[in-house]
Amino acid sequence: MHRLSIVLLMASTELIPGTLDMLILTTLTRSPLHGYAIAQSIKRISDDVLTVEEGSLYPALRRMEEAGWIRAEWITKTPGRRARMYELTAAGKKQLDAEESRWQAVTAAVNRVLREA
Repeated sequence: MHRLSIVLLMASTELIPGTLDMLILTTLTRSPLHGYAIAQSIKRISDDVLTVEEGSLYPALRRMEEAGWIRAEWITKTPGRRARMYELTAAGKKQLDAEESRWQAVTAAVNRVLREA
């Protein structure tokens, strides 16, 4: 089976708008995580098909925090080592529901086109 690796980049014209947000918000439904753990979780769960680069992840996290979809808090993991933990908010859950509905509509439309070809 052919394995395709997709790198999620904010500037990518191949990525459906909102997909990165949806992946991050979905990941945060499980538990609060720091940025690196979010990226690793997406990579692991997708069997290394989806890779979220730092240059895409952290701007998205900042934007989602400004929108009120997530909240962030600095914690001390070990002496001298801090991490910014991200947590889903009620507004983020509502946004995730909207993104998932949109994703379902888009994928259903693509599947209809593929079946007709």
